[in-house]
Amino acid sequence: MGISFLKEEKQYRRLFLAGIVNGIGDRFSSVAVLAMLLHVTGSGLAVGTTLAIRLVPSLFFGPMVGRLVDRFSRKTILVTTDLIRVAVALSFLFVHSKEDLWIVYCSSFILASGEAIYGPARKSGIAGLVSKEHLVKVNSLEQVMVGIVLIIGAISGGIVSSIFGAGVTFWLNAVSFLGAGAIISTITFPPKKNMEKAVESNKENPISTFKKVILMSVPVQILLLCEILIASMNGIDNVLISVYAINEFQLGDVGVGLFYGALGIGLMLSFSVANQLRKNFLVTGLLCLLLEGIFLVLLSRTHLMVFALLIFCGAAFMSGIGNACFDTTLMKEIPEEHHGTMFGLLATISNTILGMSMFISGSALQYLTPRSLGLIGGIAYILVAVFLMVTILTKSYRKRGTI
Repeated sequence: MGISFLKEEKQYRRLFLAGIVNGIGDRFSSVAVLAMLLHVTGSGLAVGTTLAIRLVPSLFFGPMVGRLVDRFSRKTILVTTDLIRVAVALSFLFVHSKEDLWIVYCSSFILASGEAIYGPARKSGIAGLVSKEHLVKVNSLEQVMVGIVLIIGAISGGIVSSIFGAGVTFWLNAVSFLGAGAIISTITFPPKKNMEKAVESNKENPISTFKKVILMSVPVQILLLCEILIASMNGIDNVLISVYAINEFQLGDVGVGLFYGALGIGLMLSFSVANQLRKNFLVTGLLCLLLEGIFLVLLSRTHLMVFALLIFCGAAFMSGIGNACFDTTLMKEIPEEHHGTMFGLLATISNTILGMSMFISGSALQYLTPRSLGLIGGIAYILVAVFLMVTILTKSYRKRGTI
């Protein structure tokens, strides 16, 4: 599979393992919560609302990540957020009816607040934790991690929830946070490079830093636009996965797990391609976005479960390659001393838009069929990819014209 380079990246191996442990437990819980919401309320709106609430904290905590990373060690931030989420993960045990939905919403908000800090802090530390020549391989391996989490967490989570009940999955989630925190506590993060620049950057307004870095690089400008447009459509996919499985294909909790598992398989397979890439990351990523849109259009038309699983797998395969390309481009283009601030603010922007998209998508299901909404989403992916590729070609043509 081409992961021999991990022998040289001892610290990242631990970060990778912690991500798997944390992610599998969290996915167990997510599958159970979404299925529970559909069973309790019978409404796609409740699913969309919960998913949207999970992304709201990014609006508040995303801009703070850069300052937190500069002021405290990444290890402290990551371990602390894991430990706090242990108790909150168990609160879903007390949800039994529609009257208890406030527990789902409040707990989802708190858990997401931890993730809003944890995610960007973890991501901003990767570039400093691994050697530069392994950066694209590590970013593609990050997609494998997500794939493993989806396969083991989602499929097993759906089965466990179906057989033993949602309560068991909530306990497993709490244990996973505890285990991940223990693993991260053994990681030795290297001293921050360019500390003086980082401290000076920390004194600046995060928005000012964001504007300055954006203006430095055309690829970063394009990727910012890409993040905004993709996030505005991603809400449709996130809401429809559970709705497709339970309402369209009548597969219940196990179906939710199977569909997420298919996504995981696609992400894992994407490593075999992304690992080989050496250049043209931005264009390759946009091409994958175009193909992902085509898969989503096909998904909205199929009525056979086997085809749906294959299409989910194909869409995730393209998404995994694209994400690795986009992340590598950002890590190369953005100065390391600005990684904390930039990844925090990018997460704020994309997650805020994604949250609104999820809520709108859930509301749209009151008026549109799931397949109609899925068709709209797939076409939107295709149009965005074409628009951004034309933008790149236009900027390239203008640049050559000025030489």
